Amino acid sequence: MISTDKLSLQFGSRILFENVDIKFTPGNCYGLIGANGAGKSTFLKCLSGEQEPTSGKVVIGKGQRLSMLRQNHFAFDEVKTLTAVLMGHERLYRVMAEKEALYAKADFDDADGARTAELEAEFSELNGWNAESEAATLLSALQIGTDRHDKLVKELDDGEKVRVLLAQALFGEPDILLLDEPTNHLDVDSILWLENFLYDFKNTVIVVSHDRHFLDKVCSHVADVDFHKVTLFSGNYSFWYESSQLALRQRQDSNKKKEDKIKELKAFVQRFSANASKSRQASSRKSQLEKITLEDIKPSSRKYPYVVFDSTRELGREVLFAEGLSKSREGEVLFENLSFSISRGEKLALAGSEAATSALIAVLSGEVKPDAGEVRWGRTVNLGYFPKEYDEYFAASGAGSQPNLIEWMRTFSENKDENFVRSFLGRMLFSGDESKKSPSVLSGGEKVRCMLARLMLTDPNVLLLDGPTNHLDLESITALNNGLLKFPGCLIVSSHDVQFVDSLITRVLELGHGPDGKPKIFDLHMRYEEYLADEARLARLDGARG
Repeated sequence: MISTDKLSLQFGSRILFENVDIKFTPGNCYGLIGANGAGKSTFLKCLSGEQEPTSGKVVIGKGQRLSMLRQNHFAFDEVKTLTAVLMGHERLYRVMAEKEALYAKADFDDADGARTAELEAEFSELNGWNAESEAATLLSALQIGTDRHDKLVKELDDGEKVRVLLAQALFGEPDILLLDEPTNHLDVDSILWLENFLYDFKNTVIVVSHDRHFLDKVCSHVADVDFHKVTLFSGNYSFWYESSQLALRQRQDSNKKKEDKIKELKAFVQRFSANASKSRQASSRKSQLEKITLEDIKPSSRKYPYVVFDSTRELGREVLFAEGLSKSREGEVLFENLSFSISRGEKLALAGSEAATSALIAVLSGEVKPDAGEVRWGRTVNLGYFPKEYDEYFAASGAGSQPNLIEWMRTFSENKDENFVRSFLGRMLFSGDESKKSPSVLSGGEKVRCMLARLMLTDPNVLLLDGPTNHLDLESITALNNGLLKFPGCLIVSSHDVQFVDSLITRVLELGHGPDGKPKIFDLHMRYEEYLADEARLARLDGARG
């Protein structure tokens, strides 16, 4: 168990949260949610002891072990991968290290023997005999094969380093597990594995994530950071969202009815207060008026962008023909002899390796040439492209030459009118002084919102989206999801956000491999969650992993 007692934190005049009294109990998984900047990650750091609160305290059950997903990807560069995972259980790792040092002594004496006996007992108590196999299983489940377990962490790529840190946090069944964005850099199958792991986890979990499907699958409770408080709710994220929206509408409707009643009573009092025959009724109405109070609806820190792709150009029947497409990178064949077509109204998900799906989207957009084959778009197509890597849009047209976001947006717009350009920025929460920010200082989430504003500006009727939810908060993901649900055109999307993709598409194009190991395309007309659970797909995945 972990709890807080009057926990408060503020930086200068800015209050993140104050007087938080909350208890997190074993057997539950708590989704910690809130707007960007509300203090979710900072609250986790307070719980872990990394951040000293302004006042109050954190209380952890006696003898309980807390584990937190670390964010420093380079802290274990000089350590072997398997060892880095074992280091997640500090007490066990200290025992193992001391044992090894004692057994390596050339002048091993009776005192050393007595000490090693103590260490062996503690090692057994901590399930040390199974530690290496458990660590190896976690790494393999996160798609870091046994051939990499003895490599130094610095020899892994950045995505693999993140997964090593996740395995480290999960290792050894900690009593309290704190996870800040654990699905970042994970592919869909690793995310699904983590969902199952946490679903079966018996102890206390507190997790921050922008993945709604993940939160719905693993969370028994939601802890909402808003109004400078942390408030607990039973149920998963979707239940919290629907309940909170319903409660807000009910408060607003109640206030609307009260406001209408106030207007009616005021009108009666003003009309008849000087009328002797109506004075008693006027006094009664005035008394009623004094008793009506409007409910105080606090302004939430949450802000939802307004995303709409309402194309003015109607698509023809024929949208896309791709014939014989092939693409390799650094000697690796990403896809080969790929042919497919898309008709009006279709919405398609790309699945497979991230390198392959990103390469195909780039080829379809015209940004990258295929090694072989041809892409033909219909004559009525107005294409909108959201790339996975977009920093060049800000480097070339933004940070170096444009002083603010208004000027940045103008470079992509035929209509140079400032109010016109501002309207698209405003939809994505860049209004007032926010629209005058330099493109060079934007956060990852702000850059994505700018790219979406740019995309809306182009009035597309076909969208190519590669990882559009990366770096976005839950509110922005919800707004984008709702906007795309209303989009009448064609959509091709690659994303690790299961709920986002499943809500939008009815067809999956998997860039996979056949039994012979050669690239093969699987064109499947099914929903995304149905595809993920498809036995044939799972058999292909097991075959690929060997």
